[in-house]
Amino acid sequence: MDGAEAWRHHQSNKLRMLTFWRDATERRLAALNAAISTLEQQIARDQPVQGS
Repeated sequence: MDGAEAWRHHQSNKLRMLTFWRDATERRLAALNAAISTLEQQIARDQPVQGS
């Protein structure tokens, strides 16, 4: 493998690693957003009804 091939291989591995990290981060963000949404719904549901 010459220098250019090694560089392309390294860049390809780097891209796969960064893509993996991004996907994992997106999954964590989706879970956080779902938890926030659920809590907001529960808080809204548990608020006393105005005027009663």
